[in-house]
Amino acid sequence: MPRVSDTDIQRMRDQLFFEGQEQGRRISRFWVLLILAAVIASAGVVADSTATVIGAMIVAPLMTPILGMMLAIVLADRLNLLRSITYVVVGALVVIAIGFLVGLPIPVPVVAETDAQVAARVAPRLIDLVAALATGAVGAFALTRSDVSDTLPGVAIAISLVPPLAVVGLTLESGAPEQAAGAMLLFVTNVSAILASGVVVMAIYRVYEHLPAPGGESRYVNRKGAVVAVIVMIVVVMIPLAATSTRIGQAALDEIGVKSTADVWAAPADWTIVAVSTVGDKVEVRATGPLPQPDPATLRAALDARGMQDLTVDLELVPGNVVELPGS
Repeated sequence: MPRVSDTDIQRMRDQLFFEGQEQGRRISRFWVLLILAAVIASAGVVADSTATVIGAMIVAPLMTPILGMMLAIVLADRLNLLRSITYVVVGALVVIAIGFLVGLPIPVPVVAETDAQVAARVAPRLIDLVAALATGAVGAFALTRSDVSDTLPGVAIAISLVPPLAVVGLTLESGAPEQAAGAMLLFVTNVSAILASGVVVMAIYRVYEHLPAPGGESRYVNRKGAVVAVIVMIVVVMIPLAATSTRIGQAALDEIGVKSTADVWAAPADWTIVAVSTVGDKVEVRATGPLPQPDPATLRAALDARGMQDLTVDLELVPGNVVELPGS
């Protein structure tokens, strides 16, 4: 079985824990980078710039205390577990507040309907949990192996921490609390996944054998209880993730069914279905073509015949004529 040495443990502690002679520098570095990353992420979301948001992911230091929580759980280090939890919670609140402040002067609401960066982070699915579990495992593996530590920037990009929190603040300011809740769910999902897969990797490397120096029972945390808490977090987030996955999957099936039925309905009249999308609990269909327009009632009948009688469809008919303007 793979093992880590005492030197490896000390290296990981130096990377993740806010302790020792360099404690002040680590704390100041964390807050400066976090605030700047929050501003960059919020600006990137408002500008709908993927490159800017990725830059915020690389700068953001939130991965450090989250991995610190994981290491503290495995080492049963109560003091550093509490410290790391504090940095994660307070840091998350700071990012949300910065996102809210950045959104104040923006005249247009920053919501999923108007911004692709927001839309990508307000409806997390089970596949997001799977990706986060794998990313957390890579992060923990890179932490235990100094020879693969150069993969950590990739881990920072793959796991989304600060951008969802910025979206929480921006959508709260825009009056969209449901979208803010979805973005917060994505953040909690990623944190839970990092802790769960990270603890497993640390167990494989038998990090638990390296307990802190004796200092009284009060400095040790109930490791089994902490692991159970992480498992409960995973189970809890899986419930809304599964519900969202089911809803999105059903919406996709509805759109496919409506599109194929509408294509058949529109073809005899030389009309074209140009867009089919789900908005709320409705499917919106946009069609265009020459006059006379096809009868909407026949489309409704065709949908009912395919078992979609309970599905509400909004049909937008846009007549179009082509007029030739010959030159002289």
